[in-house]
Amino acid sequence: MSLVRFFPTAAELPADCPAQHPLTQRDYLLNGELLTWPGELSPVYSPVQQRVQHDEGEALQPLLLGYTPLLDADTALQALDAAVAAYDLGRGVWPRMPVLERIQHVEQFLTQMQQKRDQVIQLLMWEIGKTYPDAAKEFDRTCDYIRDTIVALKQQDRAASHFVIEEGTLGKIRRVPVGVALCMGPFNYPLNETFTTLIPALIMGNTVIFKPAKYGVLLIEPLLQAFRDSFPAGVINVIYGRGRDTVGVLMESGKIDLFAFIGTNKGASDLKKMHPKPHRLRAVLGLDAKNPAIVLPDADLNRTVAECVAGTLSFNGQRCTALKILFVHQSRVDEFLAALTTAVEQLPLGMPWQSGVKITPLPEPGKTDFLRALLDDATAKGARVCNADGGERMGSLFRPAILYPVNAKMRLYHEEQFGPLIPVVPYQDVQQAIDYVIHSNFGQQLSLFGQDPVQLGELVDLFSNQVGRININSQCQRGPDSFPFNGRKDSAEGTLSVVDALRQFSTPTVVAAKYQPADIELIKAMVQQRSSHFVSTDFLF
Repeated sequence: MSLVRFFPTAAELPADCPAQHPLTQRDYLLNGELLTWPGELSPVYSPVQQRVQHDEGEALQPLLLGYTPLLDADTALQALDAAVAAYDLGRGVWPRMPVLERIQHVEQFLTQMQQKRDQVIQLLMWEIGKTYPDAAKEFDRTCDYIRDTIVALKQQDRAASHFVIEEGTLGKIRRVPVGVALCMGPFNYPLNETFTTLIPALIMGNTVIFKPAKYGVLLIEPLLQAFRDSFPAGVINVIYGRGRDTVGVLMESGKIDLFAFIGTNKGASDLKKMHPKPHRLRAVLGLDAKNPAIVLPDADLNRTVAECVAGTLSFNGQRCTALKILFVHQSRVDEFLAALTTAVEQLPLGMPWQSGVKITPLPEPGKTDFLRALLDDATAKGARVCNADGGERMGSLFRPAILYPVNAKMRLYHEEQFGPLIPVVPYQDVQQAIDYVIHSNFGQQLSLFGQDPVQLGELVDLFSNQVGRININSQCQRGPDSFPFNGRKDSAEGTLSVVDALRQFSTPTVVAAKYQPADIELIKAMVQQRSSHFVSTDFLF
């Protein structure tokens, strides 16, 4: 079936399609107030396009979902001033607030956020083409992450409630906020990935400027009131607009202390260079990846193919943790390709709201042209498309393509496709795959498929110093959120997990005194008179 037929006509659009009533958003959050932007707006289009009839046949036209404000540099700097004032060099209400009270503010936000569940899920579907089950999972997982963060912070505070006595010194060690944070998330997980930095930054006492992703931006609008109502003025400021108009001036100001960014390593590097005091800038970055799978001769093929299909094509391969290149031993490559081709050809294409759909439209303008250019480069240099109609495209929809044999002369061997292209590389000696990992610019994760404990053990030891996570007989992935999520080389800076994120967005401070009677009595008096939140021995339940 022609790909154009997968797109809906006006009559086939669901009744709850946001395009039926486009949202004109002029609100942004600054210093505890929802302000109205009087200036230019940016249109937001859905990757879902509408099928229309023309004299020449059927064609596609864009679906307008709404508008968001294009704030300018002056407004971004006003948001910065609000965050700086709320932090007040660590003397503000929020950074000095007891942990339990900050937790209560975050819990209030979570309660209000959950009331917007249906609206946020719908916008996730329509803005970035995520299927309904995946959009619902992203929302619910984000709520779980917030709950888990609260539990982890309580445990951290319990551990800090006691004094430490070492070498004649009495000490109280607590983690305190760093300062003003700039949080920017990615379009592929515009809620979950963003909140894995935003919530830890807030709950640890930092003040925040939050700029939503370029795509997946409207879905923050239902949460603006919750942010306003749940936090003191200036603690969270939400801005919109072009990055070149807003983000650059924030970094150039030198007043950003924490930079949380999920995107490309080039984008992160360019922004970090703008900061006049880079040694004072703490960065938490999730960046590019080219995660390989290495299929060994003794791999369980059924399980391997299932994991590789999910790893390469979940959410159309638009995940930093996606498997982006498959190394398959020459002795198994023919049967692997046959099984992989069958599995990929069975994946249903369609629109995000349709039941059972696996491949949906891509949200980035020009993405299908980029993918096709990678495919054409590979086929021009000797690869073939293994699956029927692989690489076919229409509008924002791209049919997955398995390319084989891929080699080092092809762009797809090196470049991150971030889409539904599956390059398969045959190898005779596993050293080829080892060399690929060692010399890659990226080092997030990899997957090993095999059954020999000796060979797997040797490879684990080798790769443990190359990537942040090694997956045995399973696809690359982020979860569970209690596990460290990081990377080496150009793939990440800092470590994110529920516990690690609290550390990334805080710094330890020690209050110390001689372990002698006079000082002991003085510290006791401070505790008993509750004159300091820092030296308090309160235990959170």
